[in-house]
Amino acid sequence: MTTIMRRNQSSLKAILKDQFFNTILKPYKNPKVINQKPFSTNSSKFPEYEMPTVTWGVIQGRKEKLVSRVIISDYLKTIGIIPDELEELELPSAVEIMRERVEFLQKIGLTIDDMNEYPLMLGCSVRKNIIPVLSYLEKIGIQRSKLGEFVKNYPQCLHASVVVELVPVIKFLRGLDVEKQDIGYVLMKYPELLGFKLEGTMSTSVAYLVSIGVNPRDVGPMVTQYPYFLGMRVGTMIKPLVDYLVSLGLPKKILARMLEKRAYLLGYDLEETVKPNVNCLLSFGLRKDSLPCVIAQFPQILGLPLKAKLSSQQYFFNLKLKIDPDGFAQVIEKMPQIVSLHQHVIMKPVEFLLGRGFSMADVAKMIVKCPQLVALQVGLMKNSYYFFKSDMDRPMSELLDFPDYFTYSLESRIKPRYQRLQSKGIRCSLAWFLNCSDQRFEERLYGDYIEPESSGPSFCMGGKLVLPGNEIVSEEEDDSDDDEMLYRRTVSL
Repeated sequence: MTTIMRRNQSSLKAILKDQFFNTILKPYKNPKVINQKPFSTNSSKFPEYEMPTVTWGVIQGRKEKLVSRVIISDYLKTIGIIPDELEELELPSAVEIMRERVEFLQKIGLTIDDMNEYPLMLGCSVRKNIIPVLSYLEKIGIQRSKLGEFVKNYPQCLHASVVVELVPVIKFLRGLDVEKQDIGYVLMKYPELLGFKLEGTMSTSVAYLVSIGVNPRDVGPMVTQYPYFLGMRVGTMIKPLVDYLVSLGLPKKILARMLEKRAYLLGYDLEETVKPNVNCLLSFGLRKDSLPCVIAQFPQILGLPLKAKLSSQQYFFNLKLKIDPDGFAQVIEKMPQIVSLHQHVIMKPVEFLLGRGFSMADVAKMIVKCPQLVALQVGLMKNSYYFFKSDMDRPMSELLDFPDYFTYSLESRIKPRYQRLQSKGIRCSLAWFLNCSDQRFEERLYGDYIEPESSGPSFCMGGKLVLPGNEIVSEEEDDSDDDEMLYRRTVSL
């Protein structure tokens, strides 16, 4: 009986052994012929991608796996891929599967060079990893033609789980009020967002910005404009920059408004860019208490190659316009945008004024008083000048005293107000009827006295915004938010 059982076991083992080796030696009875294509670093352009014909392969033993790994490594070397980083990675059981992965990645626009940059992408299953991720990215707004570019910039996304890792990030962005149609745009700019943890850097950076006064509803547009701040650490990048700008005299509310409109300011390096630029402004003669107004008017000045620009413009102003360094500093304080203004643009209004009989010394004084002159369109200046000479018939000295005249709209402010003065028989200076709001003009027009001339608004570091004629402003207006008033005025400037 025992002998019979042993014979049966031996027969069974022989049968199983034959089946096993048949399976290994002949995994496919009718293998599908895959056309061999010459491989190069140029990506193949296919309009569509399809599901793979070979996916899993077969179950292998240790020796068979080693043989398959050698075969696959040799194949990758022949097409130009260095397989060194794949040694610790589990590779497919058949070279056909690896070939299909390579061809699939080429179809979406990747090259052999791109795969060499991140060879671990070859460890991703086409069916289980690549297609689900690409389908989801296309669904949320990334165009199919740009999927290859996206994967090239952030190939780690191919390892991600759609449900566990990608979907929560997209929900988080939507929760910040990023518009649905902007999600793809945001991810193309900063694809690394897909790898961030929600409870980490992204949440803390948003919470800190809201704490300093940024409107939560403006966070979404900020992300669309400059998504990189979501990856910045508060303690080492955002907070030190905010604290430094506040120390210069910028109120936090104004700084918050600046960040809402120009989120890219958060990307300026504090030690290498912002502090050197502030020191540069001081070295060119700007007063320290003028810095808050300068930054509020032109925040980009913090990130420019400022020393070179200021040196060039100061030399130009001194040589061509006869404005000394002290006058140049006053010009920058009043209109910091001049540091980025082209010199041929500046010369056009200057040449117009010289052609109307003003001397170079007079033009220099006018520019120091009102730097906005150098950014005006000559056509508009001509119209205002002809109205001044023909209809108003006033002496040129008034333009020298109040060059701001050219900055006002002829049709909406100068003509209507001048006609009202004519109907009332009132004779006054240009500044008296132009340099005020419509409400104040009506008060002046129907007042029983001529209000004395006053200087323009001023701002002292750490203090309140002082407006001309504030002695007749109502208590309600006086108690209004001075920071907001400063911001509105600097934006209008």
